[in-house]
Amino acid sequence: MTRDALNKISSQIIGGAIEVHKELGPGLLESVYGACLAHELRNRGLLVEEQVHLPLIYKNESLNKDFILDLLVEKEVIVELKAVEEVHPVHEVQLVTYLKLANKKLGLLINFNVPLLHKGIYRKVNNL
Repeated sequence: MTRDALNKISSQIIGGAIEVHKELGPGLLESVYGACLAHELRNRGLLVEEQVHLPLIYKNESLNKDFILDLLVEKEVIVELKAVEEVHPVHEVQLVTYLKLANKKLGLLINFNVPLLHKGIYRKVNNL
């Protein structure tokens, strides 16, 4: 997928997240924001998968453990949701790791527990 196409999807996700945040505000559970964002993005015509299982592969062997992606949009953009006081580096590293494991180029970490949502959006790129 081209960079322009990924950027367009990213913009739609961010717009949807801003709409959800305007409607609900901060202070709710991550699962609430996830359900509402998925609904908002589907209403905008995007393909959204929730709670996507990503198998753990260790030394070329699939183990009986999965990572769970909060949202996968258009089969290309991973969206990791948070509702925390503060985003820590480990949250950002988690998203980068998911990008590598899923072989995806773009991810968004969105923390809804902020007064202004633009301060809670982190964009991560995997250069593969």
